Amino acid sequence: MNSLSEKLVIVDPDAASRDFLCITVQNGGYDVSAFSEPHEALDALRDRGADVLLLNTRSPQAGTLNAHESIATIRSSSALDGVRIILLTGSSPEDRAAALDLGADDALSYPWDPAELLARIRVQLRARHAQKELIEKTRIAEEGQHIAHTAFEALAVTEKMANEASSLSRGLRIGLSAVFAVALVMAAIYFLFAHNAQRDLARTTSSVARLEHGIMRQQDLMAEARKLRDEQHAANPPSNSAMANMRASTSAIAPAAGDPTENLIRTDVPSVCLLHVSVAFRDQQSGRRLRYAGLNDKGEPLTDSEGNPTLTLDGNGPEVKLDVFGTGFPAGSGGRILTNRHVAEPWWNNDELSDITGQGFQAEISSIHAYFPGDPRAFTGEIQNISKDADLATMRIDMQDLKRAALTIDPSKTAAIAGEPIVLMGYATGLAAILARTDETTAHQIVTSSGGDISQVLNDLAHRDLIHPLITQGHIGDVLPDRIVFDAQTTSGGSGGPLLNRQGKVIGVTYAILNGFGGSNFGIPIRFSEPLLSFSPPHPAN
Repeated sequence: MNSLSEKLVIVDPDAASRDFLCITVQNGGYDVSAFSEPHEALDALRDRGADVLLLNTRSPQAGTLNAHESIATIRSSSALDGVRIILLTGSSPEDRAAALDLGADDALSYPWDPAELLARIRVQLRARHAQKELIEKTRIAEEGQHIAHTAFEALAVTEKMANEASSLSRGLRIGLSAVFAVALVMAAIYFLFAHNAQRDLARTTSSVARLEHGIMRQQDLMAEARKLRDEQHAANPPSNSAMANMRASTSAIAPAAGDPTENLIRTDVPSVCLLHVSVAFRDQQSGRRLRYAGLNDKGEPLTDSEGNPTLTLDGNGPEVKLDVFGTGFPAGSGGRILTNRHVAEPWWNNDELSDITGQGFQAEISSIHAYFPGDPRAFTGEIQNISKDADLATMRIDMQDLKRAALTIDPSKTAAIAGEPIVLMGYATGLAAILARTDETTAHQIVTSSGGDISQVLNDLAHRDLIHPLITQGHIGDVLPDRIVFDAQTTSGGSGGPLLNRQGKVIGVTYAILNGFGGSNFGIPIRFSEPLLSFSPPHPAN
């Protein structure tokens, strides 16, 4: 997503064409100003600045300045230095050549394809950002040179003073030499600071690169969804039973038709939501968020010579964000959702995220969205309370007009009994499992049309009514003071899911899994959530 701080100015004397360009550029996420005459645009450029100028030369200009004069004015003004210019011109090669000869940075022929226009704008913005970085590096070098020059001037003055004051004591000469030493130390500190800043950013780049190995690209997401779809079809072939036709019952281990658990699932499934938590990283010194330097034509971050993403604290590239998925369910009134702490605060007990926070960056929540089965909307949320004793947290979700029943909990110590059957609900494997429920063509369309935007993928899935939790059954293996051990299948993404007994009451919350499905998984006894559920947030002041 582009930042609104990236400013574009459009000059087009034709109202219909101007409106089309405005809508296209605004849909790209940019701040746009449009004018019919060049001199109006030049005044706006001087007043508020801009990164890119789109100038339509296909029709005669209505103002007093033509394209050549407009470009000449921009290139000769220090206040407008660096503005990238794209001329929108006729369809012939001669028209494009003439536009470039005028001094434009790029030329696009009529008719203009919106996708190509936005792509060319992104190219010019990347060049603009690179130019700004070069100017900043030049400024730093000049400041360093000035400090060094000052130090040498101090040396010359010191030597002169020392020669004129040769009759003074040796102690005075030592004091004068100290002036020069201090100047040199100042220069050394400056260069050391700049070097350390570059080194720290390089370390952060390496850490983000490690995190990105766990982030699925489009082709990886499709491959994982295809693998899960094949496994589900092999383990659970199509059936005519009522439960087989329920969208909620999509896991390889689902209750059989006629099982009392069937009614439990029908009642509770609509309340189990998918949580999408987006984490950003803020520099503790400057207060600015970490960003990618830019994107390539595939919408992926630009990389350095080692294949790591190029990061910066400057510019207007997309923010570096980590997408985390989990499960939650209503356990109180007012949109109170219970989940794990490590879902609400993904950096908690996370070594990889600690590497970044240890380099001067603070992980913080960028956004929280909840998706409920049967509703196409993304509901915004915020952290409400964090448990001090267990991996639990509550969120407050703005439910708007949505009605979802709170699940019944059983906090008694006898709620969980070894050997008893249990049902687990959750969004294990996250997006891949949800995409696996549809056909290959639909999944491919959803993923590719998103342009790599996870929120767009989720919105498309919600509108197609494809977001439903996986349901698995198993038995309690052991009950410990602080955990329930069970064998119901789950994996990453299922964290925060409700663990229900045969009466349909929540007896635990999934919080830890072994790699892959199967084996022993762990839940937190629901009684540990009582302090969170009894917590009353303060009312805002009137």
